[in-house]
Amino acid sequence: MATVRAHFSVRGRVQGVGFRYFTRDHALALGINGWVRNRYDGTVEGVAEGPQEKVEEFLSLCRQGPQLAHVEGMEVRYEEPQGEKGFTIRETV
Repeated sequence: MATVRAHFSVRGRVQGVGFRYFTRDHALALGINGWVRNRYDGTVEGVAEGPQEKVEEFLSLCRQGPQLAHVEGMEVRYEEPQGEKGFTIRETV
């Protein structure tokens, strides 16, 4: 199965509701590599690398978010995989 890299940005009520920890927990459970971070514009940005079907499942979960989140929209663009290892929460930018 081919490895894909999805660079995503989620907007709505997605900061202060555990969204980054939600994504990290699901990424680790699905075997997804990458990272996630808050942005000063109020969005959450991240990268997910792994088998296409697992990445799609992960993105579907991100479209829902944790219980207290309210996702208004999500943009995804696919890029060349870069060999991410593990899944980390990065500093806000």
